[in-house]
Amino acid sequence: MEEVYALEGVGFSYGDVVALRDASFSVRMGESLAVLGANGSGKSTLLKILNGLIFPSEGRVEFMGRTLSESALSGPFRRCFRERVGFVFPEPDVQLFCPTVFEEVAFGPLQLDLGEEEVRKRVEELLEMTGLSALKDRPPYTLSSGEKKKVAIASVLSINPDVLLLDEPTNGLDPRTQVWLFEILARLKSLGKTFVIATHDLSLAEDFAERVIVIDESHTIAADGPAYSVLRDKDLLLRANIIHEHTHRHGDLVHVHSHGPFASHDEHE
Repeated sequence: MEEVYALEGVGFSYGDVVALRDASFSVRMGESLAVLGANGSGKSTLLKILNGLIFPSEGRVEFMGRTLSESALSGPFRRCFRERVGFVFPEPDVQLFCPTVFEEVAFGPLQLDLGEEEVRKRVEELLEMTGLSALKDRPPYTLSSGEKKKVAIASVLSINPDVLLLDEPTNGLDPRTQVWLFEILARLKSLGKTFVIATHDLSLAEDFAERVIVIDESHTIAADGPAYSVLRDKDLLLRANIIHEHTHRHGDLVHVHSHGPFASHDEHE
């Protein structure tokens, strides 16, 4: 499969604060990759680098064989890149700014200079697919968090990107909306879209990703491999603070509780 991203020795710092160290990996066309890590591990920083919102302090990133840099995104390559890559922020309020839901979803296609009729058709189809048709005239700020997330996703899908970068997509979603999200992602996956999803939601990674990268609290890649293998490495997930367990004593019995996919209740004298 064609290589979409290639990273070599990528690091990033916010002033003196290191957010990411020596990240080297590639992403292939049609691949579904989950990036797991505790809060503050560097997941969001990595996705911002992949989306060309920030640029590495060290190392190199390539998109489709071309260096992804500030100068590259100042020239003709910018349109090609922005048409092919869509980014869903963890908080939809950061992403939504138009007066109505319809205008929000129409914004991207209008920037591509599509005809008015084509834009209207595309927006209406997306609103129907995402269950937002009844809300099309509502201001986004009046919506629930789940509805806002749907609008944010629809606004990204409106440009029909080949690559989707999703940062904590299940944040703030109720169970029904999470099921909706999983169904939408599965549908897009069947169309050959490429996904990089930053999350600490192990169920999302297990159900959707073929491959998992774990970033530990030293901001380095601790594992990169098939999802079925990485997600069964309890010691790795404990070290990376993705799952946890605690111990307490009742008399002569010591109870060890594991949480997440390794939930258990062990007793030891």
